[in-house]
Amino acid sequence: MIKSAIEQVITEDLSEIWQVLSGEEKRLIIENFRIHHYKKNQIVYMEKDEPEFIWCLLEGKVKKYKDGIGGRVQIIRLIKPVQYFGYRAYFAREPYVSSAATLEPSTLGTLPMAIVEELIARNNNLAMFFIHELSRNLGSSDTRIVNLTQKHLRGRLAEALIVLLDNYGYEADDNMTLKIYMGREDLASLSNMTTANAIRTLSTFVNEHLIVVDGRKIKILNEPQLRKVSKFG
Repeated sequence: MIKSAIEQVITEDLSEIWQVLSGEEKRLIIENFRIHHYKKNQIVYMEKDEPEFIWCLLEGKVKKYKDGIGGRVQIIRLIKPVQYFGYRAYFAREPYVSSAATLEPSTLGTLPMAIVEELIARNNNLAMFFIHELSRNLGSSDTRIVNLTQKHLRGRLAEALIVLLDNYGYEADDNMTLKIYMGREDLASLSNMTTANAIRTLSTFVNEHLIVVDGRKIKILNEPQLRKVSKFG
């Protein structure tokens, strides 16, 4: 019963990897794949932990973050279903250099990296999949570093809102409200600014009729203009 449920999850949610595997490789994954349920704001792994698993977000939202100078936290990446994370450190043969935590109740799957490494050693298509994933993430990180260091406050906060939109979309019953309720501190961490600056810039966007803010709910009124601010500041 448990194995059949796991197999259903894998075949439906991990189809991109599933299609490049042989029958024996699929069996190995099914036997070693585990599903975990996390509460909101629960730690998935911490910086300096030794990597043991590849993680896959099946449902929910996860942030990857790093503690900075003076206790400031920098969100370096948002994970959406169905994305893989937590494996780079294993390939680098080093501890995690960042932490991961849930933003809401979430369901995650794990597979031991020893199994992944074994599969990669005998499956070139799977190896190319991970090379593609790592290369794409590296390119995104390079772009994000430039944006966070060169854009003004308006551009950085607008970009953060667009990242939330592109990752999680709008609520099903409201095509203007972001489908993620992020606190001001997290929004500031994602934008590389202080919480006070994030609050002031949000207020500016409200006055310009770009967004409406209701607690943690953010409704985007003018997406094209917000994307323009994100691009040009």
